[in-house]
Amino acid sequence: MPTFSKHERLKSRKTIAQLFAVGKGNSFVAYPLRVLWLDAPTTGEAPSTQLAERDGAAQIAISVPKRAFKTAVARNRIKRQIREAYRLHKAGFYEKLASRHVSLMLVYIAKEALPYAEIEAGVKKMIRKFPS
Repeated sequence: MPTFSKHERLKSRKTIAQLFAVGKGNSFVAYPLRVLWLDAPTTGEAPSTQLAERDGAAQIAISVPKRAFKTAVARNRIKRQIREAYRLHKAGFYEKLASRHVSLMLVYIAKEALPYAEIEAGVKKMIRKFPS
């Protein structure tokens, strides 16, 4: 059964800042998500090889803008849906990564809450488009 463990969550402020820095992070759109990513974090917080074998090769953070979704309930629901779609399809994503370690930030860009099926389609598209 696929899980989404604590070690797979991106929490480093330095790495997140690098994702948004001009010229450092890479990005593309897989509607309704904007994907920002970096190979192997340069902050020295890369997961150890033992951790990578156990929990995977990607650390991920999810963001839903407060400007578009005023209530925390709405933002949290969308984040839960994105996490669930990612959790279910991450095995294929890890196969594509091979032995690379990446940091990902998924930013929800749709202006309205979409049904889960569309969010899941966006996550699948992100996995297909991700450079190998």
